[in-house]
Parts: sequence; C-alpha cells; structure tokens
Amino acid sequence: MDAAAEVTSLIRCWERAIQAGDMEGIIADHGEDIVMFDVPEPLQSLGLEAYRKTWDLFYAYGRPAPDLFVIEDLRVTAGERVAFASGLLRIGGSAAPVCRLTLGLEKREGRWRIVHEHHSAPHARSQPEKRT
Repeated sequence: MDAAAEVTSLIRCWERAIQAGDMEGIIADHGEDIVMFDVPEPLQSLGLEAYRKTWDLFYAYGRPAPDLFVIEDLRVTAGERVAFASGLLRIGGSAAPVCRLTLGLEKREGRWRIVHEHHSAPHARSQPEKRT
C-alpha cells in the first residue's frame, strides 16, 4: 500500500471510531504531542489528554451514529514521512458539509500519527458598513 492509501485508511478508521463513540479508537493514531484547533473553545488544545477532553463537548451535542461525523471530499497528499489531508465535514446528521478539516501527519517509528488537526467553520459574510 502506498503512503496516501495508508493515510486514507487511517483517517477512515478514525472517522468510524468517532461515529461509534470509541474514544480509544479516536485517539489510537494521534501523537502524544497533538496540536488541535477547533471551532468551539478552547482555541487550541495541546497534547493527547487535552485533545481527548474536546470530545466530551462534541458528544454532549450528538450521540454516536453513522451520520454524526462524515468526511466528504477527502484529499490526501503523502510523502515518505509527512502527509496532510483535507476534507469537508457533515456533523450531527447535517445534509451538507458545515465545517472544514485539515490533518497533518508524521510517520514515526514506521507508523503514521496525526500530529495536527484543524477544524474550522466559514464566517458568515456581512456587508461592510458604509463610510461617510
């Protein structure tokens, strides 16, 4: 299996763990030094224990289900030691994507690890105020 296929498989396993509410599966392929930027507070989470706590809030708003967290338009670029992936997220049964996802991975001791995770939501566009 090539690197992009390995990373894609890892991400799809992570997605299924989220859908199942399987915390051990969710963190299984994350680095101890994970950095995550999320939509709700906190602005950033540093380390695996802080990352784990962010899922408490996520599951407070939705029960495990196949449509709880769905990655669409997944794109993976992978080299020998570094990879990144991006996609769009449908969350909580939404019919269309509501968030963006970017993942950074490193191959450590022969195994891919998610070391950077970034979720973002688009800002609503507002009309600029007229200046007089």
